[in-house]
Amino acid sequence: MAGHGPTLATVVDGMPWAVPMLYARDGDRILLHGSTGAGALRQVAAGAPAALCVAMLDGIVVADNLFNSSANYRSAVVRGHLTALSPDESANALTALSDALIPGRGAEVRTHTKKELAATLTIALPIAAGQWTVKVRDAPPSGPGGDHGEWAGVVPLRTVTGAPIPAPWVDELTPVPASVRRLAHGAP
Repeated sequence: MAGHGPTLATVVDGMPWAVPMLYARDGDRILLHGSTGAGALRQVAAGAPAALCVAMLDGIVVADNLFNSSANYRSAVVRGHLTALSPDESANALTALSDALIPGRGAEVRTHTKKELAATLTIALPIAAGQWTVKVRDAPPSGPGGDHGEWAGVVPLRTVTGAPIPAPWVDELTPVPASVRRLAHGAP
């Protein structure tokens, strides 16, 4: 339940369309990527309006009644028009995306191949004035709603990393890269 769920939404052929996406903030824009074969991504890259929503559920707020029960969360929505990045920009953006998820990983692996770059649509959503909103709830339940004899409070939620699990084809003696070790141990 805890964690974040970034979702990109738009309208395709008159119907709502939403898909979970990995993202990275790069200055005043948000970077996203996907397959060049994804029709809806091509549509937003060509200028269709879209919105990206990121939400973090931080806790379940337990009141002494259901009406005042809630959740503590952080959320952001950015809307606007995405643009496709040039091949040169795409390579840098894909490395930035990777390093946002696993800091330092880009320096540990080979560079992108031309074939990989050709198969990947890298797009950017500008963070423009009036085109974003942030909401936060971080509080206990509102005052008691009954006879004050029932428990109320917050159950915190958190996402934690676990021990890295190697792919089936990786030899057990192959060392875990430094970036993955840092990620697994919660260090930035």
